[in-house]
Amino acid sequence: MASQPCFHCGTTCDNQLITSKDKVFCCFGCKTVYEILSENQMTCYYDLQNNPGAIPNEIKGKYDYLTNESIISKLLEFEEDNIHIVTLYIPHIHCSSCIWVLENLQRLNPNIVSSQVNFPKKTIRLHYNSKKTSLKEVVVLLASIGYEPYISLDDAQHKTKTVNRSIYYKLGVAGFAFGNIMFLSFPEYFEVSEFWLEKYKYVFRWLMLLFSLPVVFYAANDYFISAYKGLKSKILNIDVPIALGISVLFIRSTVEVVFDFGTGFFDSLSGLVFFLLLGKFFQQKTYNFLSFERDYKSYFPIAVTRIKEQKEENIGIYEVKKGDRLLIRNQELIPVDGILMSNQTHIDYSFVTGESKPVQKVSGDKIFAGGKQLEGAVEMEVLSSVSQSYLTQLWTNDVFNKENNSSFQSLTDSISKYFTIAVITIAVSATLFWLLYDTSKALSVFTAVLIIACPCAIALAAPFTLGNMLRIFGKHKFYVKNTQVLEQLAKIDMAVFDKTGTITSNSQNEIAYQGEELTSEQESILKSVLRNSNHPLSRKIYDTLETSLHSDLKSFKEVVGKGIQAEFYNNSIKVGSASFVNAKENVLSYDTSVHVSFNDRYTGKYTIKNSYREGVKKVFDTLDKQYELAILSGDNEGEKNYLKSILPEKTEMHFNQKPEHKLDYIQKHQEKNKHVMMVGDGLNDSGALAQSNIGISISEDINVFSPACDGILSAEKFKKIPLFLNLTKRSIKVIKHAFLLSLVYNVIGLYFAVTGQLSPVVAAILMPLSSISIVVFTTLATNIISQKLKK
Repeated sequence: MASQPCFHCGTTCDNQLITSKDKVFCCFGCKTVYEILSENQMTCYYDLQNNPGAIPNEIKGKYDYLTNESIISKLLEFEEDNIHIVTLYIPHIHCSSCIWVLENLQRLNPNIVSSQVNFPKKTIRLHYNSKKTSLKEVVVLLASIGYEPYISLDDAQHKTKTVNRSIYYKLGVAGFAFGNIMFLSFPEYFEVSEFWLEKYKYVFRWLMLLFSLPVVFYAANDYFISAYKGLKSKILNIDVPIALGISVLFIRSTVEVVFDFGTGFFDSLSGLVFFLLLGKFFQQKTYNFLSFERDYKSYFPIAVTRIKEQKEENIGIYEVKKGDRLLIRNQELIPVDGILMSNQTHIDYSFVTGESKPVQKVSGDKIFAGGKQLEGAVEMEVLSSVSQSYLTQLWTNDVFNKENNSSFQSLTDSISKYFTIAVITIAVSATLFWLLYDTSKALSVFTAVLIIACPCAIALAAPFTLGNMLRIFGKHKFYVKNTQVLEQLAKIDMAVFDKTGTITSNSQNEIAYQGEELTSEQESILKSVLRNSNHPLSRKIYDTLETSLHSDLKSFKEVVGKGIQAEFYNNSIKVGSASFVNAKENVLSYDTSVHVSFNDRYTGKYTIKNSYREGVKKVFDTLDKQYELAILSGDNEGEKNYLKSILPEKTEMHFNQKPEHKLDYIQKHQEKNKHVMMVGDGLNDSGALAQSNIGISISEDINVFSPACDGILSAEKFKKIPLFLNLTKRSIKVIKHAFLLSLVYNVIGLYFAVTGQLSPVVAAILMPLSSISIVVFTTLATNIISQKLKK
């Protein structure tokens, strides 16, 4: 069989020919790429050039430096055994088709585990198997399919990417051309008949045509590209009518100048593009501001334990600096990259990779931010400061997202789907009408209708309202995962609370010990065991013990909902519930107690008199008016009577609840069509937080950062829970009012456009103004309704 070039990459197929749909391929990889593009109506990729899948000559050898291990390690966010994760900046991402291709890279290279696109930042986060493929191969694959990443020294140092300034250049070109075209149009506007102006008016017209070329083919090219890709994918996106309007104006104006029929509409054309870009520029600046406020200013209200001069202190994670030594307890999150200083440990990196297999680490190994410490407490030395944007990225990883689909996004998508068809139908119908009655208005009406009617304002209502509310909540120490969480919070009709560490405070507690007097060695062992645990009660008792630490800990195990057991050189210890430590019946009580046994012999118990958070009664009284309430506690019924006296009568109370009991309780109510919010401590309640529609973790000087939760609330803001819930409901009302405002704008705009009372350039001014007005309305409205948070 004669040699033939591969349809995808152009390589000569000497050995074997693989065919599909009358196309010849050199390997199954090229065949797969073609089939994926073909299945999704994206074979326009092959219209751009012959054999587009070939590795371009200009990139052959370009990425050889990506075989250098030191450079690779600087670019990687995470590297463990065969798992590597890297984030790359790809400036060519610009539409939904790009996102689809890039998020299906595993179909092009099976060794790429997953790929996630951040469209606003134009980045892709890649998770790949480093034993079977390399970073260089991944980058070359991206370049060969038209998405060459931009890699610079800034990436190796993990600095902020260079800002894409194309919008500035295009706005400048459109503004310059618009100003000059307007200037050259003055003689035509005022019908000046002065000799020299009359003599050179043809020159002026050709100059206007020349000035319009960079406007159409450079400044407005994004609209054409988006419209073209949408049509090729059989999608009528909102850029189709805009591109159509620009094309009609340009072609009609060019014909008039070339054949000397008139001056054309170059002033309207350049003005249209300029004002469209101005609106896009404003939206981009506003979005960047909201994203910056969220990613870099709304700090997570969680803490870590720093060891300084042999003393332990709780500090905010943003006070951590390079060189600090941190204590990471059992089940705590590693907040920053560092070096393990303890002998050995196991770390769960499922937060980063989605795979829950523990990884063994020994002293001197590098450990990565996002790992969860297992098997007791360890010490680590910090290598770099905490990255807020990285923690946000970890938290919003798709691995942990619940199925909380946005109803507003669905509504916006439905409107956008049919909006373009309706607009084009109205534009064609109105044009046909004016061609019969007044041909001079037909083109102007056609273009004005296409431009003035736009669902952009509708599409902006929900993201800007909820996005600004996210920012406001973050400033008031309630950090919410995403806008879908706010939308779900507005639907909540049942609130479930844990007791210990949630409605009770971790400070100002009275602790008393009852039982056999502990020896100094036993106190030392007890303190060493409690140091490893992050349970609120463990932390309380640990803080009361003033003895030194015991260094002979051999094994440590924490059983969630029950207690801790540990082995020392010549001692064993159990700390936890009465049943866990095998306490005798005559020592059982209804107080909140932590029991202790040494070498399987019961020793005594610590009794804790809880201090309830400020405003608990008011919070529950306020919530009782709109929500069904419940308390699920792992403690006994010791404080049941007190809780009955301060909480609303209808509040359900369940005690001695293990984690699985809490989860089952929530699940049963969800089966009754209840939308449940769970408020817990983020450690023992992780299962219930994950099961609930919305899980809120209360943070009080504890490094409990669970991917299961949808929000993290600083304990000092507990009394404002009813206000936060009320604001989510009011935010939904703001969105609905914005939808109505946008609808009214479109109806009025279409009326004036169809009746020929609106010129294209005025339509171009009004279109971005409608978007701007929605952004201003939603931002001001959310700022106004949130004023109560400042009180």
